[in-house]
Amino acid sequence: MRIGELSDRTGTPRRLLRYYEEQGLLTSDRTPNGYRDYAERTVDRVLQIRGLLEAGLPTRAIRKVLPCISDPRMIHVPDAAPETIELLERERDRMTERIQCLTRNRDAISGYLDAVRDTDGRDDGGRYGPAAPVAV
Repeated sequence: MRIGELSDRTGTPRRLLRYYEEQGLLTSDRTPNGYRDYAERTVDRVLQIRGLLEAGLPTRAIRKVLPCISDPRMIHVPDAAPETIELLERERDRMTERIQCLTRNRDAISGYLDAVRDTDGRDDGGRYGPAAPVAV
């Protein structure tokens, strides 16, 4: 499939697909006229890449992880280099810290919303809507 179809099917801009290829995350064949030609399995690969990026993994870590993921439900680990293991441990720990920070922020916002809903700064018990009719 050409890059436009891959872009449409994955919701990924063409420019980003080219970047993934430059980073060694994707491969394509070339047609005689120079167009990129992607295999059908590339759709799943792009979705995997996007999921890993959204999880916070940098492309250098994704490049090392992708060869181990042949199917979204299967992970095959050939002899992993110690540097790869260290990189992934650091990224996992960074994600854990980020999750903890996001959880604290979510809890703080929830507490704020609860307080606003309980009182809303008015004497009417926090009900929404005007306390009295408004003249127009």
